[in-house]
Amino acid sequence: MSDAAYLFASVAVMAGVTYLIRMLPLAAFRKKIQNKFVLDFLYYVPYAVLSAMTIPAVFYSSNSLLSAAAGFLVAAVLAFFERGLLTVAVCACAGVFLLELII
Repeated sequence: MSDAAYLFASVAVMAGVTYLIRMLPLAAFRKKIQNKFVLDFLYYVPYAVLSAMTIPAVFYSSNSLLSAAAGFLVAAVLAFFERGLLTVAVCACAGVFLLELII
């Protein structure tokens, strides 16, 4: 298989998977969902998926686990006190940077 054909096949498979993921819920659920448990479950799915993708990346993004944990702690504390996203991100990065300088 040539490189161009492989690339075209890969893009076609990815497009098909993306389409199916978006189309299947619309085809499967024709009525409005009334079940409170299912509604609550679906409400928290995006947050759970985002956390599952982000948290491991946070702890493996720096040279040491200690500095990554410090940055996470800074971000968690600032987010708890409802600071803005930019403030949280910049302060967490600064915390990791400063601890990396000390270590």
